[in-house]
Amino acid sequence: MATLIDVKTFSDSRGSLTVLDDIIPFEIKRLFYIYGVDNSDRGGHRHHETYQAAICIQGACTVTTNNNRIKEVYHLDSPEKCLLLLPEDWHVMHNFSADAILLVLASTAFDPTDYIYEPYNDL
Repeated sequence: MATLIDVKTFSDSRGSLTVLDDIIPFEIKRLFYIYGVDNSDRGGHRHHETYQAAICIQGACTVTTNNNRIKEVYHLDSPEKCLLLLPEDWHVMHNFSADAILLVLASTAFDPTDYIYEPYNDL
């Protein structure tokens, strides 16, 4: 089941520093970011093996998840929020603000055979 966690951030008059040390529960093998999204949905899949962590480092977006037991909606609107996704979590990212940048950290390198595009039955 997906889990939303708070990321440790240090702020003062100079700005903010957000630290990812010790919060990502897997070794990071791949990272990518999504930006410049129109009204399209992104994602729309789950995985056989890959764990992911998603952080909207600028702007905002919504992530809807379904693990075949629970459907959840998460609003990522701060770089201090990190959404941890298990391989079983079918997910779609949508409602991107015009300035949104979504950073995703993954436990595996890209492998097209790891993707499952068929959604679970609607809950």
